[in-house]
Amino acid sequence: MKVGLFLTNQQFLETDMIAALDDQIAMVHHARDFGWDTLLSGQHYLNEGNNQQLQLVPFLARLIPEAGDMNIALGILLLNLHNPVYTAETVASLDIISRGKLIFGVGLGYRDVEFDAFAVPKGKRVARFEEYLELVQKLWTDDSVTHNSETCILNNIRMNVRPVQKPRPPIWLAANNDRAIKRAARMSDAWFVNPHSQLETIRRHMHIYTTELKDCGKTAPKELPIMKEIFCAKDKKSAVELAGSYLFGKYQDYAKWGQDKVMPENESFDQELEDLIKGRFILGSPEECYEELRPYWEEFGMNHLIIRTHWVGMPRDLSLGSMELISKELIPELRKVDAKPTL
Repeated sequence: MKVGLFLTNQQFLETDMIAALDDQIAMVHHARDFGWDTLLSGQHYLNEGNNQQLQLVPFLARLIPEAGDMNIALGILLLNLHNPVYTAETVASLDIISRGKLIFGVGLGYRDVEFDAFAVPKGKRVARFEEYLELVQKLWTDDSVTHNSETCILNNIRMNVRPVQKPRPPIWLAANNDRAIKRAARMSDAWFVNPHSQLETIRRHMHIYTTELKDCGKTAPKELPIMKEIFCAKDKKSAVELAGSYLFGKYQDYAKWGQDKVMPENESFDQELEDLIKGRFILGSPEECYEELRPYWEEFGMNHLIIRTHWVGMPRDLSLGSMELISKELIPELRKVDAKPTL
């Protein structure tokens, strides 16, 4: 079992962003020193309400020297907002800076304010996503690329800056609903399983994913990553008391932004914290967290666990306290798990 850290890159407007960056670097140092495998962060533009956010690519570029031997993942890049030539050269550059340890995580996105800002019209969002994902890969591998669409025209070009990894970095595709999960099976190396869905929903979605893989003539992925909201304390009651308000605030923002509108009907975030946690978030002692995580590898073979244990407004010491328990008590047990995705 591999373990990754999803680093929150979102802060309140009143937050000193330089001090917040120092906090994030401290978390990276902890993960590095305790042998965590992967470092990720996410992307949004035009944060609403009382939030601000550093942009993903420069943020990860700053953290790569702090991360030691950890893999670096875009988790995720909103692919259809960006010109594919920009994406291809930027991601190739990050793969070089990370010395060939980059994971190319991509997703469609869901916020109209972002689609409108980048002039991605309704009715073309999926098509543009698929066009760009295919074109980026051609730019990394082909000696001659010709392409003609309404947003990108190329005439027999060769992109000279290329990833270290051959033929390309691994592609993780984030997906929350049936159609997107089929797309992940068809177009990526792994479905990046989201932290928002309840266990029952993931069961149904995993059936869709494996069926689509078979229909495409593809084998099970070598790595099946899942992101989970996890907070460790001495027991579940303490974990909820320490982290609950910060986690709840994050999902209230998700609800305002419409994240749950692109998910199955039974996945509404308009719930009280106690109901929101059930089947979705992992809070408790290291032993309790281990038991709640067990279905994800026993049933599905998920073998790359991405942990978010810090949310907007949470003091660094709280997050580092959770990371300490995860590093010393939870991860050693997770390392014993021999999970393999199967069809």
